[in-house]
Amino acid sequence: MKLALFDCDGTLVDSGRLIHEVMIRTFEHHGHERPHYDATKSIIGLTLDTAIARIMGVEVDDHIRAMMQHYKDIYGPVRQEPGFQEPLYDGIDEMMAALVAREDVLIGAVTGKARKGLDLIRTAHGFEDIFFVSRTADDCPSKPHPAMVLECCADAGIDPADTIVIGDSVYDMMMAKSAGAQALGVSWGYGEADALSAAGADAVVHEVAHILHHI
Repeated sequence: MKLALFDCDGTLVDSGRLIHEVMIRTFEHHGHERPHYDATKSIIGLTLDTAIARIMGVEVDDHIRAMMQHYKDIYGPVRQEPGFQEPLYDGIDEMMAALVAREDVLIGAVTGKARKGLDLIRTAHGFEDIFFVSRTADDCPSKPHPAMVLECCADAGIDPADTIVIGDSVYDMMMAKSAGAQALGVSWGYGEADALSAAGADAVVHEVAHILHHI
């Protein structure tokens, strides 16, 4: 039995526009200049307090935590505005259906989203019963800390050596290798293929269907 742990943002769903818009509104609300999209893209995958602090170039403090709370408060309403939904990347639905049909694979999620954010994705795309295990920013330290992977492995009763982490960020790759799992990078998200390889990816795929071959 194998465990396939998927990142969400940039791997399963294209959420960059939504995340950046919420980040812009959060920064402006707190009197800061709006971040550049490249800055937002570079922190996708991290837990929210760490992500905001990294864009600001500071440590997490009460001000960062206030910004994080504002981000969380407006995320849902912004997501309901036209053009800010989180569509699945082409082929994800079919790939997930193929994995669900296999008896030798369990599927999980490891995401920098809050639990509420993951639940929104699950509901929006019919994934309510797909993830056997999951860990979010509400449960564990930020990637690349290995806790998300190790706790999912413990819950599933599967060794990290029999686990593969699929993600688009260097944080996903580093988290996987730190936990003793395989790391599979995807090139259609917010990370660069060369950076994923440098961060420890065992392979980088450029088409969704190729995920199945590696699992």
